Amino acid sequence: MTHKNIRIVSLIPSATEIIATLGLSKAIVGRSHECDYPPEIANVPVCTQARLNSNAPSNAIDNDVNKILQSALSIYKIKFDVLEKLQPTHIITQDQCDICAVSLPEVEKAVTQLTHSSPQIISLQPNTLKDVWGDIERVGHAFDVDSVKILENLEARVRICNRKIQGLFITEMPTVACIEWTDPLMMAANWIPELINLAGGKTLFSVTGKPSAQLDWKTLVNTNPDVIIFMPCGFDLQKTHEEAKLLTQRPEWQKLHAAKTGRVFVTDGNAYFNRPGPRLADSVEILAEILHPDIFQYGYRGTGWEPL
Repeated sequence: MTHKNIRIVSLIPSATEIIATLGLSKAIVGRSHECDYPPEIANVPVCTQARLNSNAPSNAIDNDVNKILQSALSIYKIKFDVLEKLQPTHIITQDQCDICAVSLPEVEKAVTQLTHSSPQIISLQPNTLKDVWGDIERVGHAFDVDSVKILENLEARVRICNRKIQGLFITEMPTVACIEWTDPLMMAANWIPELINLAGGKTLFSVTGKPSAQLDWKTLVNTNPDVIIFMPCGFDLQKTHEEAKLLTQRPEWQKLHAAKTGRVFVTDGNAYFNRPGPRLADSVEILAEILHPDIFQYGYRGTGWEPL
């Protein structure tokens, strides 16, 4: 199949970014309602919609998600009529998290009902940074695109960051709590602990490759991290600022070491940390800037992160 005949529907933002990085933006004929990068895909038809209001506060979203999942529905609906019209040759989705995108069974069900096409489904399931680089290679392989140089470049950027912190003493490695959700309180995991370690921090509460877990507020207070970073899933900088207030208004907040020393930060988790694609290299650079501002100045402040 030549590149001209490829018609890709991407149902997850990270896959859209991977496809674009591989130079196949023009082959994307459909996308999810959450695919917002790179800018050139803005006019591509949208193939999904959410069954919940993603602009609601975090506890309302959490309640809605639980209700929908309990009723055995998917959080997202596929716009079947749009998919039928687009006649894709490939659909890229994921089977890692039912809250992040359309579930794999939902996609498989839709594909069996298509009459004008029988697309190949490529499903991504990354849990670590290595998995993400592996997905880029796998997607490249599926479309006969060489990903070697792209991966060399991404890996080199991460390595440069990590090399620069090799000279630091262990005492200069701050303990870091990365908050992925504020209500209920959840700590970011999967590839995030790895990114923290690569950028010169010590991860608290999370294990690389494992799902994000809920944390008791008292545990956060008692552990008293050096640095607190907000990176709620699906939220940009402005929304993250609002969500952070849920915790910063608590009476114990001011006693926290990170709050006293001005080492609390908000990030654009939607664009960077929660998206397992090429911009995880940017995410390592953002963390390096936050954790070691005397060594790193990449210029992400104001767009990727801000002090709270």
